[in-house]
Amino acid sequence: MNVLLKQVTIISLSSAYHKQIKDILIVDGVIKNISDTIPQENCEVIIGNDLHVSVGWMDIFTNFAEPGYEHRETLESGANAAAAVGFTDVMLISNTNPIVDSKAQVEFLKERSKQLPINIYPIGAITKNADGNTLAEMYDMHTSGAVAFSDGAKSIQQAGILLKAMQYVVAKNAVIIQIADDKSISDGGLMNEGIESTKLGLPGKPAIAEELMITSNIELLNYTNSKLHITGVSTKKGIELITAAKKRGLQISCSVTPYHLYFCDEDLVGYDTNLKLTPPLRTRSDMNALQVALCAGDIDCIASHHSPYSWDEKICEFEYAKSGMITLQTLYGTVNPIINDTEALVELFTENNRNIFSVSKPIIEEEAIACLTIFEPNTEFIFEEKMIFSKSKNSAFIGKIMKGKVVGIFNKGKMVLNSVTQKN
Repeated sequence: MNVLLKQVTIISLSSAYHKQIKDILIVDGVIKNISDTIPQENCEVIIGNDLHVSVGWMDIFTNFAEPGYEHRETLESGANAAAAVGFTDVMLISNTNPIVDSKAQVEFLKERSKQLPINIYPIGAITKNADGNTLAEMYDMHTSGAVAFSDGAKSIQQAGILLKAMQYVVAKNAVIIQIADDKSISDGGLMNEGIESTKLGLPGKPAIAEELMITSNIELLNYTNSKLHITGVSTKKGIELITAAKKRGLQISCSVTPYHLYFCDEDLVGYDTNLKLTPPLRTRSDMNALQVALCAGDIDCIASHHSPYSWDEKICEFEYAKSGMITLQTLYGTVNPIINDTEALVELFTENNRNIFSVSKPIIEEEAIACLTIFEPNTEFIFEEKMIFSKSKNSAFIGKIMKGKVVGIFNKGKMVLNSVTQKN
C-alpha cells in the first residue's frame, strides 16, 4: 500500500529531518520520499491536527496472557491495543501458562507474532516456572530470541539465584529485569503501608521492601559487572538509590509505570480494585518525586506493566482481587502532560529503551523501512471503556482526561489507524 503523511512534524534525534515539517511518502513499506510537498496521487493520504511522527514506540514490560489465560487477553487483542496507541514493538513478560522458561516457549511466541501488526520480543524467565528456585534454559532462550530475562511479576527473592543469573548473562550482554519487592517484608500487604492504609483498614506493604531489594540488587550488580533494569520503581528513595548507582558507573537502568506517575495511595479511598497494584501506589510525596525524576532525566524509560484481568478477577472484595491493570492505551495520554516535552517523551519511548535492551532502532530517512508512530501531542479526550481494544477492561483511567492522541502506526508494510484519524 502507498501512504502519504501530510505536513507532519518529524521528531527523531537520529534523523536529518528532526523537528522539520514534511510530507512523507511510503511505498510498499519503504520511505520513498520526504519533501516539503508531495503530490497526492495513487495513495492513501493521512492528515490531521498538528500531526507528529517518530520512529515506532516500544514498551518493555507487557503481559498479553497467551498462552494459558486467553480469557484475559490474547496476542492478537493485545497487539491490536498496542498498535492503536502507537506501539510497534512490545516486550512480553514470561508470566503465562506455561511460563516462558524454555526455547520452545520463546519460539512459540516468535512464530505466533509473525502475522501481528507489531513486533514481539519475548522476555525469558530467569527460573523454571518462575518459582525463583532453579535457573531456566537461559542460553537456549537467548539463542531463540529472548531479548532479556525476568520472572516478570515475580521478583527473584534468593540472592544466590539472582547472582548466578547475573553472572550467566554477562557473556551474552543480556539484561536482567527485576521488580523490587522483598516478600519477607511485603507479603500479605494489599496497599502501601502508611496513613492511608491505616485509615482504610488494609494491611500495608512498606516502602522499605522495595528499597532494601534495590540496595541488595545493586551490590550484586557491582559484584558481577552485569546489566540490571529495575522496573516499576515507586518510591523517591528507590530512584535516588538507582541514580547513585549510575554515578558509580554500574550498568543499571530503571523504568516507572504510568499509574505510579498519576495515582497515589490517597486514590484508594473508594477501594477501587483496579488500583490494587504491584508495587502498590505510594504516597503523594513519592508520586510527585517520580514526576520530578522523570522530567530531570533520572528515569530511563516508561514501562506499561499492562496486566489484563477478567471481570470476575477484579469485581470482588479488595483482598481477593488480582493485582494489576491495563495501561497500554492510556500510557501516552497520562505521561505526555507530566513531561510536557515531545522531544524528551519520544526519546523515552523510542531511543532509551532500545539502547538498554540492544534492540535495533528504525530510522526516518529515504529508502528506510517504515516503522512509524503518528500522533497529535496536544489533542485532549476523555478515555472511555468503549475505546478499549483489550479483552479485559480493568482500567482506573476510564473517565480520565488524556492529553495526546495517537493516530496510528505504520509497521510491517501496513498502516493501522485508530478512530480519530481523518483519511482522504
